[in-house]
Parts: sequence; C-alpha cells; structure tokens
Amino acid sequence: MGAEFWSYHVPYQADIRAGLEALREQEFRAGRFHQPSLISPGFWGRVFGRQPSKPKPPKSIREAIRIADTNATGTRSILDMERISDAPASGAVSPVPEEELRRLFGTDQPTREMVEQSEELIDRIDRGQGIYVVTYRQGKPEGIYFAGYSYD
Repeated sequence: MGAEFWSYHVPYQADIRAGLEALREQEFRAGRFHQPSLISPGFWGRVFGRQPSKPKPPKSIREAIRIADTNATGTRSILDMERISDAPASGAVSPVPEEELRRLFGTDQPTREMVEQSEELIDRIDRGQGIYVVTYRQGKPEGIYFAGYSYD
C-alpha cells in the first residue's frame, strides 16, 4: 500500500501544542480520518440475508487511533500525531529548523504558498512522522502548517 501524505493549515496561535490539539479535535469531530471497517459481512449474515451492522464511530481520538492501529496504517491523518517533539519522532510533529527554512525558502519566515508548494520540504518527512512550520504574511505570523505521512 504505502504511506499517505496529509497536510493542514490553521490560523496562527503562539501555543503550537494547543493548535495541534484543536486541529486534532476538529478533524475527529468532522470524521476526516481513516476508519477501518470493524465488522465484515460474515458467513451467517450472507446465509440469512442480513446486512452486517454498521460499525459505530469511535467515541474519542484515542479509540480512533486504537481501532486504526489494528491494521497498522493509523488514522492516516493528524490524529496520529499525539505530541510535539523537538526532533523527528514517531507519532509526533516537529518544527522545521530555521536554518532548513532559510535553505529551502531563503527566509525563516516563509509564506503559506511557499510551504505548500515545496516538494523538498515534504521529502524530508518519514512515515509516521510530521512537521510544522509557522507561516507568515507581511512579516507577521499567519498560520501553522502541519504535514506528515501515515504509518503505511
């Protein structure tokens, strides 16, 4: 199968962790994450002509992650990023270092458009990991760009 890329851009707030948590909650509430089928039709359902019951949506982000982990792909979304780390780590988003931003964009204050169009920025992300970049407009923080890859 292969890892799936995901990205989000949210309004700036100084507390990156709070921004991450708000985004995770938003995406969970909207149901925008991989939800593997929990119940297959099964032999007896086919024999007796019953439709399988539809799986109930998870009640929490933790439950969504647990269910998605049963097939080793994760939720294929920001929900899999449970923390912020100073360095790349599994299940975490980490900041892109300022020197890397300057190398990629010629500034440590890239715009949203610069970040979203950079394939080289995305190429540095490993499976099951994410990054974040504060984006700027006219020298002021505009948003936070989160991007990453699913586990598989």
